[in-house]
Amino acid sequence: MKNKRKEILKDLLGEFGSEESGEEDIESPDEKTYEEPVKESEYVPEKLDSEEEDFSSDYYFPQKSETEEDSDESYLPRKTEEKEKKSLFLDDDEGEYHLDSIMRNDAPAERNISQPKDDKPKVDRTKRRTKKIKKMSEGIKAEIIEEGLIPSYNVNVPKFTERERQLLNEIREKLVEVAVSQGEKFQLNEGSFIGEVKEFLKMRGVRDTDKLATQISQEMLGYAQLDPMIKDDDLEEIMVIGTDKPVFVYHRKIGMMQTNVIFEEDTDIRAIVDVIARQVNRRIDQQTPILDARLADGSRVNATIPPVSADGSTLTIRKFRKDPLTVIDLINFKTLSSHLAGFLWVCVDGLGVKPCNAIIAGGTGSGKTTTLNTVTSFTPPRERIITIEDTLELQLPHNHVLRMETRPPNIEGKGELDMDTLVKNSLRQRPDRVIVGEVRGSEAITLFTALNTGHSGFGTLYSNTARETITRLVNPPMNVPNIMIPALDFIIMQNRMYRPEGGSIRRVTEVAEIVGMEEGNVQLNRVFEWNNVVDKVEYVGIASQTLREIAELRGIGVTEIEEEIEKRRLVLEYMADNNIRSITDVGSWINEYYRDPDEVLEKIL
Repeated sequence: MKNKRKEILKDLLGEFGSEESGEEDIESPDEKTYEEPVKESEYVPEKLDSEEEDFSSDYYFPQKSETEEDSDESYLPRKTEEKEKKSLFLDDDEGEYHLDSIMRNDAPAERNISQPKDDKPKVDRTKRRTKKIKKMSEGIKAEIIEEGLIPSYNVNVPKFTERERQLLNEIREKLVEVAVSQGEKFQLNEGSFIGEVKEFLKMRGVRDTDKLATQISQEMLGYAQLDPMIKDDDLEEIMVIGTDKPVFVYHRKIGMMQTNVIFEEDTDIRAIVDVIARQVNRRIDQQTPILDARLADGSRVNATIPPVSADGSTLTIRKFRKDPLTVIDLINFKTLSSHLAGFLWVCVDGLGVKPCNAIIAGGTGSGKTTTLNTVTSFTPPRERIITIEDTLELQLPHNHVLRMETRPPNIEGKGELDMDTLVKNSLRQRPDRVIVGEVRGSEAITLFTALNTGHSGFGTLYSNTARETITRLVNPPMNVPNIMIPALDFIIMQNRMYRPEGGSIRRVTEVAEIVGMEEGNVQLNRVFEWNNVVDKVEYVGIASQTLREIAELRGIGVTEIEEEIEKRRLVLEYMADNNIRSITDVGSWINEYYRDPDEVLEKIL
């Protein structure tokens, strides 16, 4: 590229180009320099590299055509005309919001042609900024800069011109008219809405209708400045901490990042929070300044407004992946081993005689809900599952699922449906499995009562160790009697560890089995444990009481149970080796194994 530039400069500038060719070798790709013009008529724009072609000097200083070579009058008016168009409408090339030009710290340096070559400042190539550009969706770009203590995540947030804002308001008024005229029959589809907006913009003379229609849809139907982040599946968390402060995001691979989005007015944050609240028929105001809700894709939302949050309204969105993680993903991520997955498959199934009960415990963001989702997917297809959650998060590849969600009280303090009420109600609906999203209060007694009366159940709980899980269960506010605890078969501990290079990993660190009571204390038997030296979940148990009880009820030996675990382990490893990981495909293979295990084993061996 440099040699090509030298040849072009030599052809254009003659001897001057050859004199300056020596200086080209020390230019940094990130720091473009321009020749200082001696006379306007002698100015020749320098050609930039292909990676910066969006900022070509032809945009700022258009080349004169052959017919205009001797006419300066034809050159200047065209420049003025194009500038006017740019201020009114977007265009494919002219109207793009270029992140590189906005965020570049180093301004283009003017080169003095009389400056001696020795005075040219040297460029340290080792200190150049490294940037990673990743497209998130059509027409939207995110720039990731892994540099400094907190990496940057910069999104393209366009600003509407006055003319574009007029078009936006006109479209909003027409949409309101249609909604009022159709009443309850009014339904809005984003795809058809964008199509209608494009037609409207064409009638108004807008050239780049695709870009402006997308921006208008984002403003009216999306989540304003947060919309690009919500659409990025690589983000795990989006955190708005108030006005005049940057929005932070947590990247699945890089970790905590700071964005270039800053809300200047608290009303902008409140507008987004109100949209989310209306979608789930909830409210947030001075009397109820805390909101727990969810997005249409299942992402969990928590919002607060003053006086709860002193620095203004806050918003935290824990995003759900568009393609949910499955047990195959957890095996590939080393969150659990294929041996542990096969063991849990057999225990959850219970071979049709004794399905196990389990609590998945861990800290915040440790992946408890994801593991609960994958373990529950082992449930045989003939069983009925009832899930109870504060916000619906579980996504089960199962046909017979009844999902229930708690409800906060209304403004008069009435109409509340708490977790305990829904757990009690679920026992009247003939469940085979009761799954409680988070056990933390009086519903724990109701759940353990159900486990002691023959139902099977799962749940999650905040805790750091298996022994601490027992302590939390038997003390306020749960107050589960000690005598009820043995109805639980396993405590699956999961933790989140941070890496020095950024990001984090999640591991099942312990699987403990409740084996009974001794002198009023619950006895635990550690079955699996994470070995941090080899980064693997290993089997450390001598004998499992749960497997022994299944074998006795089934009338077979424990050895046959272990052989069945090995068979299911082979099926899981085959799916992992062949990248069979989608929630639909994994559910299909599990159901096929229940239908005819010999046929599945014959297929993979």
